Order: sequence, then structure tokens, then C-alpha cells
Amino acid sequence: MGTKLAVFFPGIGYTVDKPLLYYSRKLIASAGYDIRLLPYTGFPDKILGDKSRLQESYRIALEQTKEMLKDVDFDAYDDILFVGKSIGTAVATEYAMQLRKPLRFVLYTPLEETFRFPIDDAIVFTGLADPWVGKENSRIEALCKEKHIPCTLIPSGNHSLETGDVQTDLLNLQMIMKKTEEYL
Repeated sequence: MGTKLAVFFPGIGYTVDKPLLYYSRKLIASAGYDIRLLPYTGFPDKILGDKSRLQESYRIALEQTKEMLKDVDFDAYDDILFVGKSIGTAVATEYAMQLRKPLRFVLYTPLEETFRFPIDDAIVFTGLADPWVGKENSRIEALCKEKHIPCTLIPSGNHSLETGDVQTDLLNLQMIMKKTEEYL
């Protein structure tokens, strides 16, 4: 077993096989990290804009996280990295608080709820057209400033950090992966 561990906390519809998590996983594995994936299942439908369904999804993801990670010996690792996407960012920060160990975060399109928990060492990527955090009224950038967390804003980026233009999206993905790699 290596001394570095990366745990991937996906989103509701954004699985570990989608671009942000797929490519970051390849980068992180090549940097010598042991990889743990959390394949969530069983979320309700039509969550966007429905607070009770979002809270239910959060509860489901947190319970599944606890179950899937119950046998991990976090004390065996010197460097722990939690990589989250969307709702997975909030689950990652809450779970980290329960661990009471120093660790780092890569947060792709975090929800505001992510920032309820202590975050000391992280990087954030958010889209300026993300309907999950209020698009142009998003508080993510301000929340990052409050916590002194570097935040990369993707112009016209939606909740997948995509703009609708394939070439722009590929360039953005390359830049996001470069910043992720530099953070490692």
C-alpha cells in the first residue's frame, strides 16, 4: 500500500467516468496515489430546485460513503486527497470533518453546502453559468475568498464546466487538469 490515497466523491449524475473525474483520476493515479471510487446509486429524480430531494440525495450519498469507506485505514496514509464533484464535494467535506485528519480537496463545481465545513487546503473550479449554484448570482467565489481557497472560474461553464462549444470545453478541461496536477 502506498502512502498516498485519493478518494473520488462523484455527483448525482456525474459519475467517476465523466471527463473531470476520469482525467483527474488518471493524473492522480500517475502521481502514485491509491485510488478509491465511490459509485453512488439510488438518488431520487428531479433534484434541481427541490431542496427536500437534494437533502435526501445528500443523506443517501453520505450513508453510502460511510459504508464504502468503513474498512479504509486512513492512518496508513501520509497524504489524503478527496476529489469531489457537485454533491460529492459537500459529502467529502463533511466526511473529512469526521476523520479529524489533515487532508486536501479538489472540488469540481461545489455546492454552497460544501463550505459549511472546515476546508484548509483545497482548490475549486466553478462555472459562471452553473444553475446549481445560481449562475451569475453564485456565492462560490465569495465563499472561496472567505476561506482563502483558490477558485478557478469557467466563463459560460455549466455544472459540468462545459460551455456548449467542444473546442472551448477541451481547452478548459486541459487547463483544469493542469491546475489539478500542479495542486498535487
